[in-house]
Amino acid sequence: MNLDERHLEWTVVDSGVGPLFLAATPAGLVRVEFHGEERRISPLAARLGAEPVRPPAGEEVLLAEPVRQLAAYFAGELKRFELALDWRLSAGFNRQVLHELERSVPYGSVVGYGELAARVGQPGAAQAVGAAMGSNPLPVVVPCHRVLESDGGIGGFGGGLEAKRTLLALEGVLPEPLF
Repeated sequence: MNLDERHLEWTVVDSGVGPLFLAATPAGLVRVEFHGEERRISPLAARLGAEPVRPPAGEEVLLAEPVRQLAAYFAGELKRFELALDWRLSAGFNRQVLHELERSVPYGSVVGYGELAARVGQPGAAQAVGAAMGSNPLPVVVPCHRVLESDGGIGGFGGGLEAKRTLLALEGVLPEPLF
């Protein structure tokens, strides 16, 4: 299928932390959002100057591999995502921090905000790292749930603290939640 750069494929999938909104361009996965809802596509398409397309389930072109890998991750079968990512929704320091997170904090491990700041050469920027985590356009795939407060606290999370606990439990960092 020949797709131009304005093509924006999207869907909403079930996951271990509730519905996830996914969107991809020909460059790669561009957005993952918790509490996935159809209404998320219009602002994203406008921001990217793209034409949104929602293919029928199972007929995704750009999202077929992200959907498959996310299902494998939530089934406990995938430890590292191998996906093309479109980083247009992140820039500057935030993008630098997110790249470092993706590169250096593997499945089943965690890092503190301050330690991640030091890894990008900004040891006093723990709060800025927190802001970068909050701006992450690709949560789960770029694992901001693996970043904790330096004192061992769980910290915040855009998907909610229960989602963060669930993801950390899936990866063996925390005990399974008692629901």
